[in-house]
Amino acid sequence: MVSFSVEFDNRQRYVLGDSAMHRMAQSYVFLSGLGGLGVEIAKNIVLAGVKAVTLHDTKQCETWDLGTNFFIREEDVLSQRKRVEAVHPRVAELNPYVQVGKSSCVLDENTDLSFLRTYQCVILTEASLSLQKKINNFCHSQSPPIKFISCDVFGVCARVFCDFGDAFEVSDPTGEEPKQVFIQNITQDNPGVVMCMDNRTHGLQTGQSVLFREVYGMTELNGTCRQVTVLTPYSFTIGDTSGMQAYAHGGFFVQVKIPQTCCFVSEQPSLFVCISQPCFVCFSPKVPLQIHATLLALDSFQQQHHRLPNTGGSQFDSVARLQVGRCPCARQVSIDQDLVRTLSRTAGGCLAPLCAAVGGIASQEVLKALTGKFTPLQQWVSEAVLVLLCLAAEEFFPKGDRYDALRACIGDTMCHKLHRLRVFMVGCGAIGCEMLKNFALLGVGLADHSGEVGHITDPDLIEKSNLNRQFLFRPHHIQKPKSTTAAAATQDINPQLQIDAHLNKVCPATESIYNDRFYSRLHVVVTALDNVEARRYVDSRIVSNQKPLLDSGTMGTKGHTEVIVPNLTESYNSHRDPPEEEIPFCTLKSFPAVTEHTIQWARDKFESAFSHKPSIYNMFWQTHSSAESVLERMKARESLEGSFQVIKLLSRRPTHWEHCVTLARIKFDKYFKRKALQLLHSFPLDTRLKDGSLFWQSPKRPPSPIEFDLKDPLHYSFVVSAARLFAEIYNISYSEKVSRYIGALSLKMKKKIVPVLVVFFTDEMAKKPDQTKLSVSSEEEREAIAQLERAICTQAITPDWLRMTPILFEKDDDSNGHMDFVASASALRARMYSIEAADRLKTKRIAGKIIPAIATATASVAGLVAVELIKVVGGYGFESFKNCFFNLAIPVVVLTEPANVKRTRIRDNISFSIWDRWTIQEFFFLSVLCTHTQGGYLTGLTFFQEKYGIEPTMVVHGVKMLYVPVMPGHSKRLKLTMQKLVKPSTERYVDLTVSFAPELEGDEDLPGPPVRYCFRNQK
Repeated sequence: MVSFSVEFDNRQRYVLGDSAMHRMAQSYVFLSGLGGLGVEIAKNIVLAGVKAVTLHDTKQCETWDLGTNFFIREEDVLSQRKRVEAVHPRVAELNPYVQVGKSSCVLDENTDLSFLRTYQCVILTEASLSLQKKINNFCHSQSPPIKFISCDVFGVCARVFCDFGDAFEVSDPTGEEPKQVFIQNITQDNPGVVMCMDNRTHGLQTGQSVLFREVYGMTELNGTCRQVTVLTPYSFTIGDTSGMQAYAHGGFFVQVKIPQTCCFVSEQPSLFVCISQPCFVCFSPKVPLQIHATLLALDSFQQQHHRLPNTGGSQFDSVARLQVGRCPCARQVSIDQDLVRTLSRTAGGCLAPLCAAVGGIASQEVLKALTGKFTPLQQWVSEAVLVLLCLAAEEFFPKGDRYDALRACIGDTMCHKLHRLRVFMVGCGAIGCEMLKNFALLGVGLADHSGEVGHITDPDLIEKSNLNRQFLFRPHHIQKPKSTTAAAATQDINPQLQIDAHLNKVCPATESIYNDRFYSRLHVVVTALDNVEARRYVDSRIVSNQKPLLDSGTMGTKGHTEVIVPNLTESYNSHRDPPEEEIPFCTLKSFPAVTEHTIQWARDKFESAFSHKPSIYNMFWQTHSSAESVLERMKARESLEGSFQVIKLLSRRPTHWEHCVTLARIKFDKYFKRKALQLLHSFPLDTRLKDGSLFWQSPKRPPSPIEFDLKDPLHYSFVVSAARLFAEIYNISYSEKVSRYIGALSLKMKKKIVPVLVVFFTDEMAKKPDQTKLSVSSEEEREAIAQLERAICTQAITPDWLRMTPILFEKDDDSNGHMDFVASASALRARMYSIEAADRLKTKRIAGKIIPAIATATASVAGLVAVELIKVVGGYGFESFKNCFFNLAIPVVVLTEPANVKRTRIRDNISFSIWDRWTIQEFFFLSVLCTHTQGGYLTGLTFFQEKYGIEPTMVVHGVKMLYVPVMPGHSKRLKLTMQKLVKPSTERYVDLTVSFAPELEGDEDLPGPPVRYCFRNQK
């Protein structure tokens, strides 16, 4: 079996799986055409890790290419190199595990195509329609068929076509991991109805199949597959169960993935059949057909004139109208005059962000063709991303520079706006690299136009696992800063760019750097982040400073983009995703039901034993100078937080490697033997609840104690990895001599464990207690004092003894033993509870909270964001902006208008939105904000009464209440200056939250917009 780089392809393995990765690593691909679209596809499939790619192109490098092909440089144009010669070495260095060949031979209607038989997939770009048909027919006729993909970008329009043969088998249509759902009840009926436990949704569709396991009573279902008919999100039928035994309790089901067969037809017969399912463009059904018909007209124009329409011209208009009228699908669609005019003027150009978006889609289809993973596109997709504003034809004329291809799409005026743009991009990971590439090709932030990609920032360093999707980085960049490395690589693509790279996080701690003055210079902010908290913070800053924000993210083959425009749209913080469902503490501690529970338990054990406890130990001894002083204070009955936990660690501190092995072996029995015995002692197998039902029924599983076996690799792995980690935190040298110690130790540990009565949490709402704050009995206190006395008497407690080395969990270094511990501990706990254990790959993903990632989705997301950037800069109307969600696996792309900004009413003539702010600059006393009567004295009309006719009822700054009439002492604050009440920030203002009196007495107070109080120098 062909191997691939586990480290290099780390995140992608979670998207495709090892089986698909191995199939891909045996595949040969032929790619013709190295324009903007071709080089995007080349990048993506080489990063993905096919066995070999042959790059084919016959054209010479031109100035035009500098604005579309990120692997062509100015020196390539000056030396008149062939495109394939320039691109080949730069593509090859993306992935050392892929063989990248090149060819510049003529490929036309007269070429003998027999050489293509060595490839599993053929991709054509920039090829004539007649050549596409010929090569497609050849590929379709082979046995097995050669997978064929053709795609093109014409200005602001694009299309993709796929043909994978008459019977293409898809092993996994969605790529979604089947979830295990517990059963509440199954009726004994025809048809039998299955109810999910605790109103959990099953996520099934009618026609899918499920496998039943561990059902009590209706045992006939165990191990069988049943096709389902969905009734509700929580129930479904499975056919006749009337002849089976009655359902008793327990059991779960998982979806069974059934391979599907897809039938494709070649390009010739399908060309005029406008297939729109599945469809990437989810406007009205007419839109994809209109684009498809208009592009067919463009093909006819090319065949007739042997060229594309002249840039900025309109000679295509009449031809297009005639050809669209003749198209068989013309009966289904009307001619879209704006679309025809747009294509007429821009077809000769090339919009680089559209190449990125379509390149990601087409590349994913290549991977589907090679692996059979995910549902392929059947068979055409056509899309248009921009409708031109009314511009003169001269706007599109070429000027002989690197931006001619862009100019032909959006006009010269828009190009200059992009050049003058000042952008702040937060994050330089996978999406960040793709965005910087798009900025370079668009000419965003040019130094000679006073523009700036004005600042990019990312605090992270480059790791090897980044290389298979963060394409600006190479192996020699590992452990260098992402931001500065990405900036240098981007300027290599376009030396005219002005980039200032930072290594900072964007957070409250860096507001002195990224202050209001900084934001005031910007035109737009772009986020390329991987966590919600950072997104929310950046969003709050752009709302405060009234700047547009373009946000995006990916997870596996899924991606989303969001455009946020001041005073037009809602912001990122306007919508909240439901919080992640936490695993109850009692489930993790004593009653795991699924694999995820055992993995999280093992991860928590790692954190507790090797990070949290050593940190507490160090903090305690930093506060207390010596063990003797602690002993004196404890004898004096002083309460020292954390002392009992710390003393236990001190008294059991190992001094040699053999002691670490002993400690690990003791932990084995504690975790996997004693815990099970104690649970079964507290809750025997026949225990029943108050309602008479069994305590041990699904989802609760009774544990089985595990006897240590030195010959069991899992037992051995746990002890060795735990011993290594104990040695590390106690600063003890690690030794390879393990087996002898464990064997001798096991003979000494044959003493029978007698379980005692222990209180176990069974309430799912209970939270994990803080061990350092638990109350202790007088007996425990005396034992702790005795332990500390013995440690002082028997050991020379040096400063080194009062220090430990906390370990930060690192999932990507297999040599450090971290994943060895988590994987073995998780698998042993799964075995103890009769749960199917996860493999190491899944364990690593869950324990390391790894977000699956693949270059195809990243490229598409960044391309779509860059298209929205053009709209923002161009001042397009609200209806032009599009948020996007896509899943390349299914495949589907949904484009929607952003949420329109909402206004909150205070009074009939007063309302506000998230973008509004009321500013006060001329007053200094709190009394100007609030009305208050004291001793018959009224301080006067407030600012709000005078300006808006409304009365404030509460003034808050952050979490501090500045004024609430009913609060004692608050009336005295009315005569204080704001400067005495609130410390001004470096910005010399504070943002206040003010509530207002309702119109009707008894109603709730009314919210208002943020109130910014600006400080002035006051005596």
